[in-house]
Amino acid sequence: MQTPASYGEGDATFLAAGGEAGIFELVNRFFDIMRDDPQYREIWDMHPDDAVDKDVSRDKLARFLCAWTGGPRLYREKYGPISIPQAHAHLAIDARLRDGWLSCMRAALDSCGYPEDFKAYLTRELAVPAERVRQACEKNLHAS
Repeated sequence: MQTPASYGEGDATFLAAGGEAGIFELVNRFFDIMRDDPQYREIWDMHPDDAVDKDVSRDKLARFLCAWTGGPRLYREKYGPISIPQAHAHLAIDARLRDGWLSCMRAALDSCGYPEDFKAYLTRELAVPAERVRQACEKNLHAS
C-alpha cells in the first residue's frame, strides 16, 4: 500500500491507480456515473453529443490522466499537446459545475475501491486543474 507521501512522486500515483488499465476503468466509471446520475447530467451534456464523440472524450481524459499521474504520455502520443484550461475555456464552467465534476470523480473513485488515502489525495490534486478550468471559463466569459 502506498503512503500519502509517495503519491505524486514518479509514477507512484499512476501505479496506485492501477496503471493504464486502472485509469481507463476509472474514467469509464466516471463517464457512466455522469451519464446515469441526474445530478451530473448537465456535465455529461457539455461533452460532444454522439456516442463516438463521447468515446473520444473518455479516451482523451484517460490518456491525459495517465500522464498527469506520472505514467506514459498517451494523450500527447495520440492527440498532441494540451492545455486543459484552454481546452475547456469555451464552456460556461462555474464553481457549481467544477464541484459537480469533482463530486462525480469522487463517486467514480469510490466505485473502484481505491484506499481512502488515495481517493483523498487524487480528489485534492484534481481540484487544482478543475479550478484552473473554472478560472479560464470565467475569464473568457468576462472577455466576451
